[in-house]
Amino acid sequence: MKLSKKGASPFFTRSGLMRGGVLIAVLIVMPQLFPQHWIWNMMFFTVLYAAMSVAWNLIGGFAGYPSLGHAAFFGIGAYATASIFKSSEILTNGWQPFFMLPLVGLGCAILALPIGYIAMRVRANIFAIVTITLLFVAQTLGYNLKSITGGAQGAGLSVAPFHLDIFEQPFYFAAATLLLFAMGIAYFITKTKLGMALTSIRADEDKARGVGVRTTGIKVITFAVSVGITGMAGGIWAYYLGFIYPQFAFDPLITIAIVLMTFLGGRATVWGPVLGAAILMPAQQLLAYYVGGSQIYLIAYAAIFLLIMLLLPRGILPTFLNKRRMDSMATKGDLSGTSTTPVTTGGSKS
Repeated sequence: MKLSKKGASPFFTRSGLMRGGVLIAVLIVMPQLFPQHWIWNMMFFTVLYAAMSVAWNLIGGFAGYPSLGHAAFFGIGAYATASIFKSSEILTNGWQPFFMLPLVGLGCAILALPIGYIAMRVRANIFAIVTITLLFVAQTLGYNLKSITGGAQGAGLSVAPFHLDIFEQPFYFAAATLLLFAMGIAYFITKTKLGMALTSIRADEDKARGVGVRTTGIKVITFAVSVGITGMAGGIWAYYLGFIYPQFAFDPLITIAIVLMTFLGGRATVWGPVLGAAILMPAQQLLAYYVGGSQIYLIAYAAIFLLIMLLLPRGILPTFLNKRRMDSMATKGDLSGTSTTPVTTGGSKS
């Protein structure tokens, strides 16, 4: 990679590489500081949901098409993994399900292509309704395709043959790898013409089509990549639990959680969904531990969503960056001796 004289290429910057390096270091070092199993469990779910939030942000944030059906592909990925590794003869050393995740994700992405092609022909608001309908259809199939899913009785996987002292660690690092992969795609989008195309679609799809953007193809491919990552997350989740049920694999709360995390951290940003997951998932885990009760869990989610919409409609990261930019502009204006307030002349602002 050839850097410019300022130390950065158009694609990679030193600050970006440093942030990426810090994230990798935190993902590796942080769990080692806390050997307790419940902390490993909490970190696993935090990283897993962060990966799904980054994936949802590709289509819901960058493209502005809020999908409410991602949990359908989460469940499909979970049951695909359960179907493959339900026999103990297949699972020999415990690592095979992780190596199969790319195929699970590819299968979900291929399945999403015709679905996305049909669903993406409507506008963003209608798209949300179409995708949540897809979720309930998938949940119904999960109950009725008993030969594949086991129906209401659930489906089991072979128990992962990892030592109990380190049982959570392989799953955590698999989820961390998936998170880095998803963030790499999000970063790639922000640095290429694809990001500009998605931004133009979010701003005004008709104008984007008018200037030559292939809106349908870009939306469908982005949707397929997004749900492919979500399907891989479902595979890790299923293998971690060892037994899954349709009401949990196709749970609408999964979609609600990843949407809230993205809104909280900041849509259409690389780091926003990770920040939202790092705040919301530990809070939810601790709330469930100390208080319990699904009613309080749902009330807390509703309260967080309302607070975000009222106080931080753009999310934490965009709000912070915008405030810092405004402060910087105000400081430069003061230092240069010029006023940052508009000048009025003849009753109009210039």
